Parts: sequence; structure tokens; C-alpha cells
Amino acid sequence: MRLVPEAVLANNAALFRTIAETPSHADSTRHRVVIVGGGAGGLELATRLGRKFGKRRLSVTLIDRNRTHVWKPLLHEVASGTLNPSNDAVEYIAHASSHHYRYRIGEVVGIDRARRQIFIAPSFDDDGRQIIPPRVLGYDTLVLAVGSVSNDFGTPGAARHAIALDTTGQASRFNKRVIDACLRANAQYEKLSPGQLHCIIVGAGATGVELAAELHKSMREIASHNLDNIDFERLIHITIVEAGPRILPALPEHLARSSARRLVDLGVQIRCGIKVTEVTEDGIKLGEKLFVPAELVVWSAGIKAPDFLKQLDGLDTDPINRLVVDETLRAIGDENVFAIGDCASCVLPGSEDPLPPRAQTAHQQADHMVKVIAARLEGQAAPAFRYRDYGSLVSLADYGTFGSLIGGLKVEGLLARLMYRSLYKMHLKAVHGTFKTTLDTIIGVLSHRTRPRVKLH
Repeated sequence: MRLVPEAVLANNAALFRTIAETPSHADSTRHRVVIVGGGAGGLELATRLGRKFGKRRLSVTLIDRNRTHVWKPLLHEVASGTLNPSNDAVEYIAHASSHHYRYRIGEVVGIDRARRQIFIAPSFDDDGRQIIPPRVLGYDTLVLAVGSVSNDFGTPGAARHAIALDTTGQASRFNKRVIDACLRANAQYEKLSPGQLHCIIVGAGATGVELAAELHKSMREIASHNLDNIDFERLIHITIVEAGPRILPALPEHLARSSARRLVDLGVQIRCGIKVTEVTEDGIKLGEKLFVPAELVVWSAGIKAPDFLKQLDGLDTDPINRLVVDETLRAIGDENVFAIGDCASCVLPGSEDPLPPRAQTAHQQADHMVKVIAARLEGQAAPAFRYRDYGSLVSLADYGTFGSLIGGLKVEGLLARLMYRSLYKMHLKAVHGTFKTTLDTIIGVLSHRTRPRVKLH
């Protein structure tokens, strides 16, 4: 389904006021919680609220523009082909019916805070035919969990020629390009052109660094499937470009050093301290003069919240569009609107910086919002959020995993790998429960031997 939010709808609240509120959201007998965004935080919150209150005290609705959910920290594995989204995606419609909340497909384009209503743009199919008309949903508590998108900082050509990894669709599209690049190179008789089979990853955060390792593994795995007309080991090149002085700038320095050493050992080129000034169809420009040819360019250099938050009926936002919230996660200036995850700018007392945009932040905030909504149901004051940093882990495919835990404890090897995978299992447990997560894990282990090690289509 193709969702087409039209600017005229986003900026014309009067037009939406002529649309009757959806009847299911006009029920005043239950407290209406609307969650916008089905990422890690939004889906976990909808699930927990549905299980705890959905049968009696709450009307819980989750809105997302997609029909399925894949845990965003694993999108680099989708991009490399080592994770097949068809096997690991959560289908919102089925999940909602099993966990006592509603799912509505759509893209929110505005809100009316005075009337406590949200505006949803019409939905269209791939041929441009309207499937669902514009809608207006009422709420008593609105939770925005729309996550973040890549920030190209206005770099010329980045939006057109580089692929971001914000969605499953983008990651799958990049994976197809990787496969096509390998097939094309294997089938041609002439010498490879400059930059062919060269992938440049702009940005050396966790996504970029982990993607580099996964691509090193998966491109060679693809080549091993009878693509023997070309020396892939010699001709596949991966480069990471970072404007800052080192990779993994938001993580402890020892993690960066260990990861950089392992990547260099794999033949990944790392360029730090230089800025991408333009992305073209054939590669990237660095600084004023240097041009690096590349067939594939991934942009993971920074994040921002979606642009529509900047004009959300007067709510305060920070320079990268995140909603400014207080220590209870309530948006400044409205007691009925909250934000969690990457789209929230939360500076807790005693800190100068907002909480980091990590999966563990969204997970903890989703858990906290259950307590906030329970307090609202009882007419009590919302509790303050307390964040606990459990550390950081970086996984370089099969080549090593490094971590820094509470108190600076360093871990690596098998223990770090198991801890890294447990983060995903914790998310699955929150979404599916212990029994289904255990069963799916067993099935996954058994079926792993019957599937290709990398997605090939």
C-alpha cells in the first residue's frame, strides 16, 4: 500500500474538521490511548497496554504506515541479506487481534490538541487508487513513538543517490542492489568499471560499522554460490566514511578501537575526519577535490525526527525535530501528549544532554508509559522516568562482538555475542511473550540448516 500524505491536508485543520470522528474513537466509556508509530517502543507499549487493560479499561490503538514490524537495530542484517524480513516480521493486524488493541494503517499528518484529535492522510494502493479515506481519530492520551529517520544534513545528491536504512523496504531494496551488483559483475566479460562492487557507508555509528561487517560476510557468501567468473575476494571493496575523528563516536573509545582493528583486518577501509560534500550516481565527493567511485552508497551519518513533528499544533521541538518532553515523558505544553523513543528529546535532572537514541531507551520508556497511563486512570500524578544505561554492544557479524557494560566492564567473544542476541530476544519477549519467543527460537534453530546463509533474491 502506498500512503500519500498531501501537504494541503497536513496544513488545513479546517478541512479535517468537516470529517466525522471515527465512531470507535468516540466511545467515552473507556480511556482512549492512541500510539503513533509501531517501532520498538510503540509496539511494546501497545502490547503491554493491551494485555493489561485492553479488555476493560482502555481503548488502545496503534497507528503505523506499514503493515509489518521488523526491529530497527536489525535492519543492517536485512540490508546485507543475513536476515529475511519475511521470516522475522510481526504482522500488526494479527498481533493486534491477539493482544487486545486496534491497529490502523495510516500516516498522521497533524493534530488538533484542543479537540484531542489526530488527522490521518488517505491511503492509496500502488496504482494510485484510494483505499482508505482521510480519517479523524479522537484520543484521551496520545503517545508519539514515530522514531527517527536519516539526516543527510542537506548534502547534495544524498537523498537521490544514497539509500538510508530507516525502513524494512529501504533495507530490502539495498539488499537487492547488492545481489544485482554481484550478478552483473559475474556475467560481464569486460573489465569492471571504477567503483564497481565498491560500497561506501557514510557514517560510522553502530549501524554503519555493523553493516560493513555484515556486507563483508554476505557479499562473499553470495559470490560462493557459483559466481566464479570473477575474483570477488580481490574486487569487493567496502569503505566507511566518518566526519568525526573516530568510528562509533557515541560509544566508549575502547569499543571503537577494537572494532576498527577488526574491520581493518577484514580489509574494510576507514576514512575519518573528512566530510562528504556530494553524492552522485557514480560515487561520493569528499572535501573539495577528492572523488571516490562507488556502485553502492548507504547513508547512516545522523538522525532526526520526522519533519511533520515541527508543525504539530505548536508543540516544542529541538533542532532535529524531536518533541521536547519533561521527566514524565509528557510533551511540554500539553498534559495529554507524550513522546517516547528516538522522537523524544528528554533531558533528565542532573544531565545536560538528551537521552541517547537507542533501543534500550525506547524499551525503558515504553515500560514507563504503562505506569504513566495507569496513574492517569487513577487520577494520580505521572511518575518521573528513570533511565538506566546498561552499556553498549557492537556486533561485527561472525568476526567478533565487543561490549562495555555497567561500570565499564569489557566483554567480547561468545559471551558478548550471546548478550547481543539476547537484546533482540528481550524485544520479542515483550512483543510475543515468553512461550512464543522460546518456541520461535527453537524453530529458528532447526530451520536455519535448511535455508541459505544469505538471502539470494
